[in-house]
Amino acid sequence: MQLSSDAVILRVWPVNEADLIVSFLTRDFGKLKGVAKSALKSRRRFGGALEMMTEVKATFVDRPRQELVRIDHFELIASPLRAPVNYARMTALSFFAEVTEQALPDRNPEELAFRLLTTVLDHATADHLWLSITYFSLWMTRLMGWLPDLNTCTVCTASVLDSGAWFHPSADGLRCHQHAMPTSASLLPESLRLAQQMLRCPIAEFAAQPWSAQRAADLRRFAIQALERHLERRLRTAEALRRLSTSVATASPSRMRLS
Repeated sequence: MQLSSDAVILRVWPVNEADLIVSFLTRDFGKLKGVAKSALKSRRRFGGALEMMTEVKATFVDRPRQELVRIDHFELIASPLRAPVNYARMTALSFFAEVTEQALPDRNPEELAFRLLTTVLDHATADHLWLSITYFSLWMTRLMGWLPDLNTCTVCTASVLDSGAWFHPSADGLRCHQHAMPTSASLLPESLRLAQQMLRCPIAEFAAQPWSAQRAADLRRFAIQALERHLERRLRTAEALRRLSTSVATASPSRMRLS
């Protein structure tokens, strides 16, 4: 059966001299893997549409009881190369691809995840790179059902909105200062409020604000840590992002970590 859907390219790797395996997220059919026959030789069928994070119109054939679809054609919609690509931006794009590929099951329609990915791609430019990473990390955690209550301590149910919260890689949820585990990291009140705003508002509403690597670094760390905890693996690109960021938190050193 021949099918067609808007899609985003996640990963591409060769299988022989001319063919490629492509992992791509579709709007209508979820995450798929397929064979692009003679893709390395056919510029007419694929052209520049095989770069990671390229938005395409995908045409493919899905046969019963076959894991891989047969990819017939990718029509380019939007390329990540439309904006300059440096190491920081390429790392961010790779992060989006890695999280999407690891978090989403195959062949399960995920239109909200597709819309999230295409939305952050529109904002993943030099000025808004850290905004797009933060927004994507927080929303992907929520879409997967892994985002804990951002209002209260998981131990005593006390509000953490005004005092700030603490989180630890070996535990779910947020804790107040009294019940924080040793070596926990802090999530400041302003970051908690920002998280709740992000969960209510589109990313475009934050685009007019300045976004350095330091802004909401604690929120970004919290969301990525939740993703890694539930995926049960360290994200290679998350480590690269951590090295890129000049700070892992907006707080002063005395609030960043419990001794």
